[in-house]
Amino acid sequence: MRLALYQPDIPQNTGTLIRLCACLSVPLDIIEPCGFTFTDRQLRRAAMDYADDVNLKRHDSWDHFKADRADRAHRSGRLVLATTKGDRAYTAFDFQSGDTILLGQEQSGVPEEIHDQADGRLHIPMQKGARSLNIAVAGAMILGEALRQTQGFATARSD
Repeated sequence: MRLALYQPDIPQNTGTLIRLCACLSVPLDIIEPCGFTFTDRQLRRAAMDYADDVNLKRHDSWDHFKADRADRAHRSGRLVLATTKGDRAYTAFDFQSGDTILLGQEQSGVPEEIHDQADGRLHIPMQKGARSLNIAVAGAMILGEALRQTQGFATARSD
């Protein structure tokens, strides 16, 4: 299981998702450019003391992210997009352990051509009139369900 952020534009959400991935031992891909300056120093600041605990890979473009997935094709799994335009509720999707959950930009999601490349397009059922959830909240909900389904949660604590 992996989580991928497409050109994130809010550093606080990126930091929250970095910490989520560090705590759950889930690799994280960040597809740049980001909507904020993202140096190693900013990464450490956003991730707080979790920066050393996350398996983070930065890609300087969508094309480089796709090439990296192709290079590890035997283990890359499906690309599953979280989107308000999704055709299936995330709770009705059968996740597989090799899936990559892709989260779009906070302001605009992903371009249509990326939307079309996803193997699954999932939404979070919400009350009528609600537009969307915070991207970090949505990512945590979907990742949690995916890990539950695939028995991907850690079974032992070190403390």
